[in-house]
Amino acid sequence: MALEKVEYSDRGTALTGYLARPAGTPRAAVVVFPTIMNAAPNVLRRMPMLADAGYLAFMADFYGEPVPDRAAAHGLGTKLREDVGHYRARIAAAIDTLAAQPERGGLPMAAIGYCMGGQAVLEAARMDADVAIVASFHGILSSSRPARAGDAIGARVLVCHGDRDPLVPREQVAAFEEEMDAAGANWHLHVYSGVKHGFTDPEADSHGLPALGYDASADRQSWAAMMSLFDEVFG
Repeated sequence: MALEKVEYSDRGTALTGYLARPAGTPRAAVVVFPTIMNAAPNVLRRMPMLADAGYLAFMADFYGEPVPDRAAAHGLGTKLREDVGHYRARIAAAIDTLAAQPERGGLPMAAIGYCMGGQAVLEAARMDADVAIVASFHGILSSSRPARAGDAIGARVLVCHGDRDPLVPREQVAAFEEEMDAAGANWHLHVYSGVKHGFTDPEADSHGLPALGYDASADRQSWAAMMSLFDEVFG
């Protein structure tokens, strides 16, 4: 499936997203937030999967510049996230861009993300963005601006997490649960035993990093969990 480039911006930074259209009338519109590597193959392959399931899908651009290697990605990702207000503005720019697409019309929206993108969609929930669902796959669960009691989290929250992910230890998971409860969020947490960070990426093991590992079962089960929640909310 050919993806359509969509040029947009965030406070002067030129960004390039990608749009995938379903064959018929969309069921809903989905913003896809990528990994720290930005438009990497693992996340790009989700675009036709979403379109084939009937969703208008838009892949966000974190940086607006090429990511030549993992070291560069780490530097770009760290810089973007240093200021949570800056980070949230970049997230909001992608959501607003999909919301403004003519095909979106009055359709409900969701935001899904992988690794850094998984963290991004949880920030979208914390800032009560105009999305009905957020789904985080092996994302960081902590935030420098966590939700508090009385905050509004209107989205249904789905977190799919590997229990052997060293970037998200059990203490962080427990703190996230308490945070969501304090804010009165409607949240689901799926934890996969023995599963590492990056479990949806078939190339994860090739990177030579002990924290990363692909798990075909967790990949299938987490996607099925998201699609089931989509069916429940979007009909």
